[in-house]
Amino acid sequence: MPTLVLKVSPPQSAERCCHLATALTDITASLLGKRRAVTAVIVEELPAGRWYIGGLPPTQPTALLEIGITQGTNTPDEKAAFIQAAFAELQRQLADGAALAEASYVVVRELPAIDWGYAGRTQLARRQALPA
Repeated sequence: MPTLVLKVSPPQSAERCCHLATALTDITASLLGKRRAVTAVIVEELPAGRWYIGGLPPTQPTALLEIGITQGTNTPDEKAAFIQAAFAELQRQLADGAALAEASYVVVRELPAIDWGYAGRTQLARRQALPA
C-alpha cells in the first residue's frame, strides 16, 4: 500500500502526469513487490517561483519523489534499485533527453506498521490477521 508523492517543476500536462503515475506504479510493483491495486500516486506541480535550489530558481526540470512503505518490507538492494529506476524514469519523462536538475531526489520513507494503513486498518493489523 505504498503512497508516492511526486512534486515536479515546471508543471506538466495531465497526460504526462498519467504516464508518470503509471510508470511509477509499474516500478513500485516490479522492484518493491507492492500491490498495484493499493498503490497511490499523487502528482503536485509547482510553478516557477515555488521551487528553489541553492536559493535560486532551477534552470532545469526538477523532481522530488517520496514513497512511503512499511518498515522492514524491502531490502536495501530493492530500495536502491527503486531509487535508481524511479530517477531514470523521471529524467526520461521530464527532462526531454536532457537532465533533471542535480538536486532532484527520490526518497524512500519507511513507516512502522502500526503508524499507517489503508481502508481503516493498520499494516500491523493486516500482518497479524495473516494465517501463520
